[in-house]
Amino acid sequence: KSPHACTKCGKSFGKIQDLKKHQQTHTGARPFSCRQCGRRFRLKQFLVSHQKVHSGKKPFGCTECGKRFAQHYQLLSHQRVHSGEKPFASGHCGRRFIRKSSLVRH
Repeated sequence: KSPHACTKCGKSFGKIQDLKKHQQTHTGARPFSCRQCGRRFRLKQFLVSHQKVHSGKKPFGCTECGKRFAQHYQLLSHQRVHSGEKPFASGHCGRRFIRKSSLVRH
């Protein structure tokens, strides 16, 4: 078992810094702010990833239709349009969705 355990949920980590990052999930704190739009993030790595949106660069391209994306996860989500994959299912009615946000809205 890992030596550093979260007192809130019991999840264990091998490194103290990983535990400290994890503990922020329980506080709701978002200490990292985007200078361009003000959006706030829980982790610095999330802010760094977000800042690519403002650069205008879209290095990730769909091989099916050519649409381009600023972030890799956006391309992966988009590719489900072509594949028909719907990994998110409603627990109430069983309806399936391409994106988690669509399921939450449902």
